Amino acid sequence: MSSSSGAVEILVIIQRNFRYINYLIFTAGLIGNILNILVFTRLRLFRGNRCAFYLTVESLVSIIILVIYFMYQIVQITDSYDIVNTSLIACKLKTTLNQSARLLIGSIVCFEALDQYLSTHHRPHLQQRTTLKLARFLVIFSATLWTIHTIPYIIFFDIVPSFGCIITNQSLVYYYSYVYYIFLNGLLPICTASVFSLLAYQNARHLIRRQLPIERRRLDRQMTAMIFARVIMFIVVSLPYTIFRVYILNNNTSQLETFRYAIDGLISTIVTSLLFLTYAMTFYLFWLTSSRFRRQVKTVLSKRCLQSMRNWRRVTRNLRHIPNANS
Repeated sequence: MSSSSGAVEILVIIQRNFRYINYLIFTAGLIGNILNILVFTRLRLFRGNRCAFYLTVESLVSIIILVIYFMYQIVQITDSYDIVNTSLIACKLKTTLNQSARLLIGSIVCFEALDQYLSTHHRPHLQQRTTLKLARFLVIFSATLWTIHTIPYIIFFDIVPSFGCIITNQSLVYYYSYVYYIFLNGLLPICTASVFSLLAYQNARHLIRRQLPIERRRLDRQMTAMIFARVIMFIVVSLPYTIFRVYILNNNTSQLETFRYAIDGLISTIVTSLLFLTYAMTFYLFWLTSSRFRRQVKTVLSKRCLQSMRNWRRVTRNLRHIPNANS
């Protein structure tokens, strides 16, 4: 009995220490996503580019997800209790926002892969199918659809003593286990993004044979390589969380079973931290996989720094020319 309680204490300590890792993920993710937005919106090269638009929206949604999770962590530490398992509003709100945002991210990753496949296709009529107007429509439609889809969370998620914040409707448990997590949040985005990113990568290898402007060819190859790496990371970090959530939905562990509950809590912390890498590490992934992206980041930052220095000099120069009221 004493060894069991000691093991539980160790698991709880490890789980708490993971918060520091989450803080690093949050900080790195916030900086990285802001830099993504700056690069894809400030450079003239990316203006009107659908994939750059998708990546900008993805970065904005990722910032929202990271901020929500970080605020939850702050409340949990300052108030010394798990607000999601004690406050019904927090239980419903956090779950609803997380799931709708996660579905939207999955959709955007699929749109990015599809856009690159069509953009690099050798048939002109397929290239013309993808437009910035269509990209905006798909993002708005997906955001609306996934928000409506999470309404049952608001209705059927409740706080149950000894179990915490869980789904109370058994039919909904089956739906989320076998449709939502396995299909909508698992096989559908993973298979769709994988297929189209592979096809786009194959198309990009033959771009040199086609009569295209050099700059357009370089941009297509850069974006295809970046999206291909993005899809791989999306699959690697999403699968463990999806598998664990299916397990949790079908195996609710009572808080009275302290050892098993502590293990589930530790695993949940690990897979959640892993999942949040998909929202935090896209900038660093692009930095590692694309030398052209590295040059673009340096260009944007140097321009921003130069502009800031010029503004500062202008302000100080104006202050010097303001007449002293005492003179």
